[in-house]
Amino acid sequence: MSAAPPLMTVAAALGAAAAGGALGRGYFALLRRSVEGLSSGASRFAPLALTAARLVGAAAFFAVLGRLGALPLLASLIGFLAARGWALRACPRSP
Repeated sequence: MSAAPPLMTVAAALGAAAAGGALGRGYFALLRRSVEGLSSGASRFAPLALTAARLVGAAAFFAVLGRLGALPLLASLIGFLAARGWALRACPRSP
């Protein structure tokens, strides 16, 4: 027989999912700004800096949560993927 997970574990997983969702929203907002900057033909430095910032930030975030354990890492990844779905629904469709 298996016992129910402790309430703190569930709360930590929900917190990690919310943090992953917040990271995902910021990540995809920066991705949109990077694409807009590259497609506008302006300076290439700002979009490249945004790209580096979002990749380093996401890697650091997931590395920290990976050290906390598998459950927080997976919960944050679920939140991140939920934010991806939100970002895909928010972008306009091309014919």
